Amino acid sequence: MGKRGAEELNNEVLQAMEIKEEDQNQNQNQNQNQNQNQNLKEKTELESEDHHPYAFHVSGPRNVSSPNWKDLINSSWKDGNYKRTVIACFIQAVYLLELDRQENRRGDENTLAPKWWIPFKYKLSETLIDERDGSIFGAILEWDRVAALADFVLLRPNGAPKAVLALRGTLLKGPTIRRDIEDDLRFLTWESLKGSVRFSSAFKALKLIADKYGSSNVCIAGHSLGAGFALQVGKALAQQGIYVEAHLFNPPSVSLAMSLRNIGEKAEVVWKRLKSMLPSTIETQPTSDKGTMKSITLGSKQWIPHLYVNNSDYICCDYTNSEESQGSSAVDKENVKPTNIQFGAKLFVSSKEKQKFVEAHGLEQWWSDDLELRMALSNSKLISRQLKSLYNLPTQRGTENKGQ
Repeated sequence: MGKRGAEELNNEVLQAMEIKEEDQNQNQNQNQNQNQNQNLKEKTELESEDHHPYAFHVSGPRNVSSPNWKDLINSSWKDGNYKRTVIACFIQAVYLLELDRQENRRGDENTLAPKWWIPFKYKLSETLIDERDGSIFGAILEWDRVAALADFVLLRPNGAPKAVLALRGTLLKGPTIRRDIEDDLRFLTWESLKGSVRFSSAFKALKLIADKYGSSNVCIAGHSLGAGFALQVGKALAQQGIYVEAHLFNPPSVSLAMSLRNIGEKAEVVWKRLKSMLPSTIETQPTSDKGTMKSITLGSKQWIPHLYVNNSDYICCDYTNSEESQGSSAVDKENVKPTNIQFGAKLFVSSKEKQKFVEAHGLEQWWSDDLELRMALSNSKLISRQLKSLYNLPTQRGTENKGQ
């Protein structure tokens, strides 16, 4: 082979090597770009979760501390504001459990719900599933002893429940809106939720943890529709002589059945007034209410749910109507002695000025730093009627306390 041929061959080999090297570099660059894109995507997803409007550090309470060794001396759970805030956070966690499910968020880093119970040393024990659509409508959260010990909290703080059954309200999202609205209409029509599969499921769950931990160590809570379930489930259990603490945020108070009942009551008032104007030869006998007062006192001492309502929320505002404000005159109360008995509930009312409905019905207001609450001093006519069946119950069953 001549000198010229050798040079050409050498050049071809060098060109081939350069082409191969360029291909390798190109492949490396492509792989690097793919890795960078993947890392960027993962980083973006994490950042989006970190800045999600429902992330705990974005919309959660600002000035609430996690349990620490100081709670062994002076428990934060004995503070009503702290308890209300934490329990409202647990309900928010149930909303987010369902949203995490709908939006396919998995894993501790991506899911939103756990951040709403972990800071308070609780853990998810069970989710309540609506068998009709597979949605999560409730959850049981239990005291996490292992997590507490890791932060040197040796004992459960005084006042902290061993278990909380939290129930969410209506979610206006495609996968669950049908069943949520169905139960809303059930309450609107009949003022009862006992026909719902969610009622039976929640009742069984509450009965289970009450038997396991003792009724004094258990709490049921709910918001909106969930508060309606919590009230009726708690009442059903109380009718069996088992009384658990209940916290009800924006419970529904409007129904067709109640409206018809109010019409009937007003008609009865008019009839009594007309009757009092007519001459009568029959002497009216005073009504003795000593027995009633005794049974009412017994019932109200046994089960006293906590209700949190906002007057700007037309769904729950009827709870603020007192028995004295229903237009009853001296004629209406002629044969009834006045009493100072508190009928069966602690009613807390947001005392802010007029708000938009979305704000007034929202759960977030109940852990807000600028929340202004006042406790209603008069008896709520609605809650008295709802709990009337409890006033003549026998004494409480012996499931109140279990070991620490």
